[in-house]
Amino acid sequence: MSKKLIKKGCVYVLCALIFYTLGRYGSLWKSSDLTNSYISKESLNFFLSDNKASMLAYDRSMPLIFVGGMPRSGTTLMRALLDAHSDIRCGEETRAKVIPRVLALRGQWTKSQKEIDRMLEGGITDEVLYSAVAAFILEVIVKHGEPAPRLCNKDPFTLKYVDELKIMFPQAKYILMIRDGRAVVHSIINRKVTITGFDLNNYETSLQKWNTIMTNMYKQCMNAGPSRCLMVYYEQLVLHPRDIMTKVLKFLDIPWDERVMHHEDYINKPGGISLSKIERSTDQVIKPVNLEALTKWASSFPDNLKGNVRQLAPMLEKLGYDPDEFPPNYGAPDANVWSVAILYNVHSNVKFMRLLVLNY
Repeated sequence: MSKKLIKKGCVYVLCALIFYTLGRYGSLWKSSDLTNSYISKESLNFFLSDNKASMLAYDRSMPLIFVGGMPRSGTTLMRALLDAHSDIRCGEETRAKVIPRVLALRGQWTKSQKEIDRMLEGGITDEVLYSAVAAFILEVIVKHGEPAPRLCNKDPFTLKYVDELKIMFPQAKYILMIRDGRAVVHSIINRKVTITGFDLNNYETSLQKWNTIMTNMYKQCMNAGPSRCLMVYYEQLVLHPRDIMTKVLKFLDIPWDERVMHHEDYINKPGGISLSKIERSTDQVIKPVNLEALTKWASSFPDNLKGNVRQLAPMLEKLGYDPDEFPPNYGAPDANVWSVAILYNVHSNVKFMRLLVLNY
């Protein structure tokens, strides 16, 4: 075979490789895509251009942030405050409980020794499962919103799986939102939030269910340790937002950003906070942090249950709440919180009076 023919063959092979690469990774070569774009580290290693430095690589070692807790415990408020930060993107709750459900599915695959043995026979080890589930979760978190230096995921029930997430994402941190269980149950029933295991017509069984779930989340957060999991009380966040958010950002190793104190100014703004219409708390987080929902539930709590709360939900006392106190005293708010509350109420009353005048 002549040298000329060999050279010609090499050219053809080289061209074929180039076209294959462009076909598979072509969108990543566009200059408009290279700034603030994500690319897996495996793909990043393929590129030799100088542009690769402007890409944000992602893998399981990313310092992800997971925000969770019982629904109606301030998880949406916390993610909105974090989303207001210039360096953080949480984005809308990943609907249909995508991440908690895939984590639950992984648990079902390994709940019996018989099932485990069957998978091992097929070469499916724990590491294979963890790797596959982690890849799925990572793709959902990375791709469902805009790029940012720090990414977070807010889904209340994700914090039921901290033990598993610790293995999949060794650098991740967790924020467990905690709220008075009586207020949580009242809000769930009053707003008709459908949650598996909760009877929207029964305060007693719902309070017991809250106790079971919170016991699990609390235990896993404690197992993770204070460097990995931070418990944030909704009541204290509302009463002392600056102090609590300072603590949260320090825990996350993220510098302070004054924007977190004015999250309402960045709702549905470019580079701000994107809200979903189907997130239950959207109508509340569009407002400044306020005292509106702090204790108003107490007047509607069933009188016949007040004496049994301690037995129905022992986690209340474990978390520092007084089960016999109606309404509870969570402490005094900061001065600026009072001023915001007064201004908000005045503004709301002015709007209400205008409506009355117009209707009259």
